[in-house]
Amino acid sequence: QVRLMQSGGDSVQAGGSLRLSCVASGIGSSTNCMGWFRQAPGKPREGVATFHPNGGTAHHYYGDSVKGRFTVSYDTAKTTSYLQMNSLRPEDTAMYYCAAAIYSGQYDRGCGRPDLVEHDYNYWGEGTQVTVSS
Repeated sequence: QVRLMQSGGDSVQAGGSLRLSCVASGIGSSTNCMGWFRQAPGKPREGVATFHPNGGTAHHYYGDSVKGRFTVSYDTAKTTSYLQMNSLRPEDTAMYYCAAAIYSGQYDRGCGRPDLVEHDYNYWGEGTQVTVSS
């Protein structure tokens, strides 16, 4: 059974930093890509970043609103994804979700521009709240 357990959400001042974590259990070699998405109240879900756990930074993709400020990483031994968020802005306030695309035999399904591949993600964490005050 696949589970994605998130942590790290908090309230911070604008300009501050946070690191979100997502521990993946029950995943295997069929895990294609992982991603981070967010949803603010009254707004549609937005893609933040996607990446392949076995790929390098060349296979990390970011939404335009977070490029240069957010960074994804993955600890293979811990099967944990991280989202490092720097220079936070009030508009970054949202519920943040980690997700995994798990399909047998489809290596990079779910990797790419986050706004284009959201539909590929079939496993989701419960979300963690990030609030940025001005």
